Amino acid sequence: MNKKQLVLYLCIAFSLSSCLSKKKMIYLQGQQTQSSNEVNYEPQIQNNDILSISVISSDPEIAAPFNIDQVQGSSSAGGGANNLFRTTYLVDNKGEIEMPVLGKFSVAGYTKTYLKQYLKERLSIYIKDPIINIRIANFKVTVLGEVRLPGTFPLEGDRITLLEALGEAGDLTMYGKRENILIVRDYLGTKTYNRVDITKADFVNSPFYYLDQNDVIYVEPRKAKIDSTAIGSNVGTIISILGFLITTTLILTR
Repeated sequence: MNKKQLVLYLCIAFSLSSCLSKKKMIYLQGQQTQSSNEVNYEPQIQNNDILSISVISSDPEIAAPFNIDQVQGSSSAGGGANNLFRTTYLVDNKGEIEMPVLGKFSVAGYTKTYLKQYLKERLSIYIKDPIINIRIANFKVTVLGEVRLPGTFPLEGDRITLLEALGEAGDLTMYGKRENILIVRDYLGTKTYNRVDITKADFVNSPFYYLDQNDVIYVEPRKAKIDSTAIGSNVGTIISILGFLITTTLILTR
Protein backbone atom coordinates (compact mmCIF):
# COMPACT_ATOMS: atom_id res chain seq x y z
CA MET A 1 0.00 0.00 0.00
CA ASN A 2 1.48 3.36 -1.04
CA LYS A 3 1.24 6.60 0.94
CA LYS A 4 -1.54 8.06 -1.26
CA GLN A 5 -3.78 5.03 -0.65
CA LEU A 6 -3.09 5.19 3.08
CA VAL A 7 -4.06 8.89 3.23
CA LEU A 8 -7.24 8.16 1.21
CA TYR A 9 -8.30 5.36 3.55
CA LEU A 10 -7.62 7.53 6.59
CA CYS A 11 -9.77 10.35 5.11
CA ILE A 12 -12.64 7.93 4.43
CA ALA A 13 -12.42 6.50 7.93
CA PHE A 14 -12.42 10.01 9.42
CA SER A 15 -15.46 10.99 7.36
CA LEU A 16 -17.39 7.92 8.45
CA SER A 17 -16.55 8.51 12.09
CA SER A 18 -17.61 12.16 11.75
CA CYS A 19 -21.00 11.15 10.29
CA LEU A 20 -21.54 8.66 13.06
CA SER A 21 -20.67 11.26 15.65
CA LYS A 22 -23.11 13.76 14.11
CA LYS A 23 -25.97 11.27 14.19
CA LYS A 24 -25.37 10.65 17.87
CA MET A 25 -24.79 14.22 18.99
CA ILE A 26 -27.08 16.62 17.07
CA TYR A 27 -30.67 17.19 18.22
CA LEU A 28 -33.84 17.16 16.06
CA GLN A 29 -32.38 15.73 12.88
CA GLY A 30 -34.50 14.98 9.84
CA GLN A 31 -37.46 16.79 8.30
CA GLN A 32 -38.63 19.65 10.49
CA THR A 33 -42.22 20.87 10.05
CA GLN A 34 -43.61 24.23 11.11
CA SER A 35 -46.11 22.87 13.64
CA SER A 36 -46.49 20.00 16.09
CA ASN A 37 -49.47 17.94 17.21
CA GLU A 38 -49.40 18.74 20.95
CA VAL A 39 -49.60 22.54 20.99
CA ASN A 40 -52.22 22.76 23.77
CA TYR A 41 -50.80 20.22 26.18
CA GLU A 42 -51.85 20.48 29.82
CA PRO A 43 -50.66 18.24 32.65
CA GLN A 44 -53.32 16.38 34.58
CA ILE A 45 -53.74 16.93 38.30
CA GLN A 46 -52.39 14.07 40.41
CA ASN A 47 -52.56 12.84 43.99
CA ASN A 48 -50.30 14.84 46.34
CA ASP A 49 -50.28 17.88 44.06
CA ILE A 50 -50.61 21.23 45.80
CA LEU A 51 -53.13 23.42 43.99
CA SER A 52 -53.12 27.18 44.41
CA ILE A 53 -56.66 28.38 43.69
CA SER A 54 -57.93 31.95 43.81
CA VAL A 55 -61.49 33.15 43.24
CA ILE A 56 -61.92 36.71 41.99
CA SER A 57 -65.14 38.70 41.88
CA SER A 58 -66.14 42.32 41.28
CA ASP A 59 -67.23 42.20 44.92
CA PRO A 60 -64.27 40.96 47.05
CA GLU A 61 -66.49 40.34 50.08
CA ILE A 62 -68.57 37.76 48.20
CA ALA A 63 -65.41 35.94 47.06
CA ALA A 64 -63.76 36.12 50.50
CA PRO A 65 -65.12 32.79 51.84
CA PHE A 66 -63.47 30.98 48.93
CA ASN A 67 -60.08 32.63 49.47
CA ILE A 68 -59.11 31.62 52.97
CA ASP A 69 -55.40 31.71 53.75
CA GLN A 70 -55.06 28.16 55.04
CA VAL A 71 -51.73 28.89 56.74
CA GLN A 72 -52.78 31.95 58.72
CA GLY A 73 -56.56 31.44 58.65
CA SER A 74 -57.30 34.91 57.30
CA SER A 75 -59.10 36.14 54.22
CA SER A 76 -56.83 36.82 51.23
CA ALA A 77 -59.43 38.24 48.85
CA GLY A 78 -58.67 41.70 47.53
CA GLY A 79 -55.17 41.59 48.97
CA GLY A 80 -53.36 42.40 45.76
CA ALA A 81 -51.10 40.41 43.44
CA ASN A 82 -49.07 38.88 46.26
CA ASN A 83 -52.19 37.14 47.56
CA LEU A 84 -53.37 35.84 44.19
CA PHE A 85 -52.26 32.28 44.90
CA ARG A 86 -52.10 32.11 48.69
CA THR A 87 -54.99 29.67 49.10
CA THR A 88 -53.58 26.17 48.57
CA TYR A 89 -55.15 22.73 48.63
CA LEU A 90 -53.38 19.39 48.90
CA VAL A 91 -54.83 16.70 46.65
CA ASP A 92 -55.19 13.71 48.98
CA ASN A 93 -54.57 10.03 48.23
CA LYS A 94 -58.14 9.72 46.99
CA GLY A 95 -57.57 12.50 44.47
CA GLU A 96 -59.82 14.96 46.34
CA ILE A 97 -59.58 18.48 47.76
CA GLU A 98 -61.88 20.27 50.20
CA MET A 99 -62.87 23.90 49.61
CA PRO A 100 -64.89 26.23 51.83
CA VAL A 101 -68.64 26.08 51.11
CA LEU A 102 -68.17 23.61 48.22
CA GLY A 103 -66.93 20.80 50.45
CA LYS A 104 -64.88 17.82 49.24
CA PHE A 105 -64.74 16.76 45.60
CA SER A 106 -62.46 14.86 43.22
CA VAL A 107 -59.90 16.66 41.04
CA ALA A 108 -57.31 13.98 40.15
CA GLY A 109 -57.16 13.40 36.42
CA TYR A 110 -58.55 16.86 35.61
CA THR A 111 -56.65 19.46 33.65
CA LYS A 112 -56.58 23.03 34.95
CA THR A 113 -58.92 24.11 32.15
CA TYR A 114 -61.48 21.48 33.09
CA LEU A 115 -61.22 22.27 36.81
CA LYS A 116 -61.63 26.01 36.13
CA GLN A 117 -64.84 25.36 34.22
CA TYR A 118 -66.08 22.97 36.91
CA LEU A 119 -65.45 25.50 39.69
CA LYS A 120 -66.95 28.34 37.68
CA GLU A 121 -70.19 26.41 37.25
CA ARG A 122 -70.42 25.54 40.95
CA LEU A 123 -69.44 29.01 42.17
CA SER A 124 -71.90 30.75 39.85
CA ILE A 125 -74.57 29.90 42.42
CA TYR A 126 -72.84 32.25 44.89
CA ILE A 127 -70.84 34.65 42.69
CA LYS A 128 -71.79 36.38 39.45
CA ASP A 129 -69.20 35.74 36.71
CA PRO A 130 -66.40 34.45 38.99
CA ILE A 131 -62.81 34.41 37.70
CA ILE A 132 -60.85 31.32 38.70
CA ASN A 133 -57.04 31.09 38.73
CA ILE A 134 -55.34 27.73 39.30
CA ARG A 135 -51.69 26.77 39.50
CA ILE A 136 -49.89 23.54 40.45
CA ALA A 137 -47.68 24.98 43.21
CA ASN A 138 -45.31 22.02 43.60
CA PHE A 139 -44.59 21.31 39.92
CA LYS A 140 -41.08 19.89 39.59
CA VAL A 141 -39.00 17.54 37.44
CA THR A 142 -35.79 15.64 38.19
CA VAL A 143 -32.91 15.21 35.73
CA LEU A 144 -30.22 12.60 36.43
CA GLY A 145 -27.35 10.89 34.64
CA GLU A 146 -25.06 12.32 31.97
CA VAL A 147 -25.98 16.01 32.32
CA ARG A 148 -23.83 18.84 33.59
CA LEU A 149 -26.04 19.87 36.53
CA PRO A 150 -28.21 16.94 37.70
CA GLY A 151 -30.89 17.68 40.26
CA THR A 152 -34.54 18.41 40.98
CA PHE A 153 -35.92 21.61 39.47
CA PRO A 154 -39.05 23.31 40.91
CA LEU A 155 -40.90 25.39 38.32
CA GLU A 156 -42.89 28.61 38.55
CA GLY A 157 -45.27 27.44 35.81
CA ASP A 158 -46.64 23.99 35.06
CA ARG A 159 -45.65 23.47 31.45
CA ILE A 160 -42.11 22.48 30.45
CA THR A 161 -40.63 20.51 27.58
CA LEU A 162 -38.00 17.81 27.87
CA LEU A 163 -35.51 20.06 26.04
CA GLU A 164 -36.17 22.89 28.51
CA ALA A 165 -35.63 20.52 31.45
CA LEU A 166 -32.33 19.35 29.95
CA GLY A 167 -31.41 23.01 29.52
CA GLU A 168 -32.10 23.60 33.23
CA ALA A 169 -29.66 20.76 33.91
CA GLY A 170 -26.94 22.38 31.79
CA ASP A 171 -27.51 20.12 28.75
CA LEU A 172 -26.13 16.62 28.19
CA THR A 173 -22.44 15.86 28.43
CA MET A 174 -20.74 14.47 25.31
CA TYR A 175 -21.15 10.99 26.83
CA GLY A 176 -24.95 11.17 27.21
CA LYS A 177 -27.15 8.94 25.03
CA ARG A 178 -29.33 11.40 23.18
CA GLU A 179 -31.15 8.69 21.27
CA ASN A 180 -32.30 6.72 24.32
CA ILE A 181 -33.40 9.03 27.13
CA LEU A 182 -35.55 7.44 29.85
CA ILE A 183 -38.57 9.26 31.30
CA VAL A 184 -40.09 7.69 34.42
CA ARG A 185 -43.65 8.92 34.92
CA ASP A 186 -45.86 8.23 37.94
CA TYR A 187 -49.54 8.87 37.28
CA LEU A 188 -52.02 8.08 40.06
CA GLY A 189 -49.68 5.44 41.46
CA THR A 190 -48.90 3.73 38.14
CA LYS A 191 -45.29 4.07 36.96
CA THR A 192 -44.37 3.96 33.28
CA TYR A 193 -40.92 3.79 31.69
CA ASN A 194 -40.64 5.58 28.37
CA ARG A 195 -37.73 5.98 25.93
CA VAL A 196 -37.35 9.00 23.66
CA ASP A 197 -34.87 9.96 20.94
CA ILE A 198 -34.16 13.70 20.87
CA THR A 199 -31.92 13.36 17.82
CA LYS A 200 -35.07 12.93 15.66
CA ALA A 201 -37.04 15.95 14.47
CA ASP A 202 -40.40 14.20 14.97
CA PHE A 203 -39.63 13.98 18.70
CA VAL A 204 -41.63 17.23 19.09
CA ASN A 205 -44.78 15.19 18.36
CA SER A 206 -43.99 12.67 21.09
CA PRO A 207 -46.37 12.47 24.08
CA PHE A 208 -43.24 12.98 26.20
CA TYR A 209 -42.12 16.23 24.56
CA TYR A 210 -44.01 18.00 27.36
CA LEU A 211 -43.28 16.76 30.87
CA ASP A 212 -45.67 16.06 33.72
CA GLN A 213 -45.05 17.07 37.32
CA ASN A 214 -42.66 14.74 39.17
CA ASP A 215 -41.26 13.23 35.95
CA VAL A 216 -37.76 11.77 36.33
CA ILE A 217 -35.44 12.05 33.31
CA TYR A 218 -32.43 9.77 33.20
CA VAL A 219 -29.69 10.15 30.58
CA GLU A 220 -27.67 6.97 30.17
CA PRO A 221 -23.89 7.13 29.62
CA ARG A 222 -22.44 5.79 26.40
CA LYS A 223 -20.37 2.61 26.44
CA ALA A 224 -17.22 4.68 25.90
CA LYS A 225 -17.85 6.49 29.22
CA ILE A 226 -18.48 3.21 31.05
CA ASP A 227 -15.36 1.62 29.57
CA SER A 228 -13.20 4.65 30.34
CA THR A 229 -14.49 4.70 33.91
CA ALA A 230 -13.70 1.01 34.35
CA ILE A 231 -10.20 1.44 32.93
CA GLY A 232 -9.57 4.56 34.98
CA SER A 233 -10.55 2.90 38.24
CA ASN A 234 -8.29 -0.10 37.50
CA VAL A 235 -5.34 1.72 35.97
CA GLY A 236 -3.19 1.14 39.06
CA THR A 237 -3.86 -2.60 38.96
CA ILE A 238 -3.18 -2.76 35.21
CA ILE A 239 0.16 -0.95 35.59
CA SER A 240 1.17 -3.25 38.44
CA ILE A 241 0.34 -6.37 36.40
CA LEU A 242 2.21 -5.06 33.33
CA GLY A 243 5.21 -4.16 35.49
CA PHE A 244 5.22 -7.66 36.99
CA LEU A 245 4.99 -9.30 33.55
CA ILE A 246 7.79 -7.16 32.11
CA THR A 247 10.03 -7.84 35.09
CA THR A 248 9.32 -11.57 34.94
CA THR A 249 10.01 -11.65 31.19
CA LEU A 250 13.34 -9.84 31.62
CA ILE A 251 14.43 -12.24 34.34
CA LEU A 252 13.47 -15.35 32.37
CA THR A 253 15.09 -14.20 29.12
CA ARG A 254 18.48 -13.33 30.60
